[in-house]
Amino acid sequence: MVSLKPLSKESIGNDFSKDLSVQEYSKKPVIEGVQIINLNLFVEDGGCLTEIVRLDDNGNLQILPDFKVKQSTFSQMLPGTIKAFHLHYNQEDCWFIMPHDRVLVGLFDARKDSPTYNKTMRFVLGAGRAQLLYIPRGVAHGLANLWQKPASMIYFVNQCFDPNQPDEQRLPWDTLGEDFWEIKKG
Repeated sequence: MVSLKPLSKESIGNDFSKDLSVQEYSKKPVIEGVQIINLNLFVEDGGCLTEIVRLDDNGNLQILPDFKVKQSTFSQMLPGTIKAFHLHYNQEDCWFIMPHDRVLVGLFDARKDSPTYNKTMRFVLGAGRAQLLYIPRGVAHGLANLWQKPASMIYFVNQCFDPNQPDEQRLPWDTLGEDFWEIKKG
């Protein structure tokens, strides 16, 4: 019969104990105004279905009543693509990543008067979940496809894109460091 006794760090060889750490599992901080809204994903024999948005009679999102959709866009990212960072002065975004795809999202609060100024968020969208991400104006945002297949998204904005006066301010992709966009090892 095997006797299972609890171990401690002292029970681990010196070659390894100096490198031991504990992964962070606490709730991550949320940037003021950012919302990740869980949607229903109905899975059945022949596939799946998600209702992404419902609009009220005035064209506003029912789940975000102050958000009036002005434009909806489809985008596909090839493997290895990083689209970051940009922010808007007037526009707000709602992103939906296909549940069968996966992207790494990066956000940081660039609004100097915000209670979460300079806070960052880094998380995966898609990956078997149906979620809608609301990004308020002034929150810098980007995404990366670090995996081996294309990833698709549909997004909704409350401003129509005007190529003559785009409400899109760009920042370098590595504003938060090159390693921000790498898969964390370990």
